[in-house]
Parts: sequence; C-alpha cells; structure tokens
Amino acid sequence: QVQLVESGGGSVQSGGSLRLSCAASGYTYTSYSMGWFRQAPGKEREGVAAIDSDGSTNYADSVKGRFTISQDNAKNTLYLQMNSLKPEDTAMYYCAIGPLNRLRVEPSLNYNEYVKWGQGTQVTVSS
Repeated sequence: QVQLVESGGGSVQSGGSLRLSCAASGYTYTSYSMGWFRQAPGKEREGVAAIDSDGSTNYADSVKGRFTISQDNAKNTLYLQMNSLKPEDTAMYYCAIGPLNRLRVEPSLNYNEYVKWGQGTQVTVSS
C-alpha cells in the first residue's frame, strides 16, 4: 500500500525559506511522476512542481526561480526547496505520486493524473 508522508511545513516571514519532504513507501511503479500541489482556503488545488523517475521537472510559472523539486531515490524521499517565499504561497502543501505518462514531455501539474496523496503540511507566509 502506497504511503506518502509530508513534513517540513511551518510559519515564516516573507522572503524566508522552507524545505518540504515527502517520504514515500509501498509503491511499485518503476516509472512514475511525483508532484507537489497546494491548496489555499477557497481555492482549487494547483500543481506547484513535479518530477519524473527519469529526473525531468516541471514548475508552475508562479514558483519558477524560487522553488526547486528534487528526489533522493536511496531514501525514497521527495523534496521541495522553497526560497523567497511570498504571502501568496500560503497553503496546505501535498505530495502525490502517479504512473509516468510517456505521452508527455514534462511531468504533469494536473492533479487528476496523480493517484496517491499524502495528508498535507501547512505553509504560512506572513508579510
């Protein structure tokens, strides 16, 4: 059974940094996509960053140049380094995993293409 457990959220001031982690276990995909998504109150869940098992990455325009997604295959852990945080980055952040879509050049930021989700970790950025 796939389990994804996020950690690393917290409260920071604008301009600060956080690193989110997602420990994954139980998945049998040899080819996969993993992503970070966020959802603020009253808003739709949106894709933030994604990475394929081959290392290809994709970022939402709103976080390009500020966020970096990476994975440590030895530790089965996904990371999201978030720098230059803004109040509009405040949200619950979720990691997710799904099978690799070989029709795509970049990993998807569409949450409908992901099948397993973690419980989320809250990020709050104050001005």
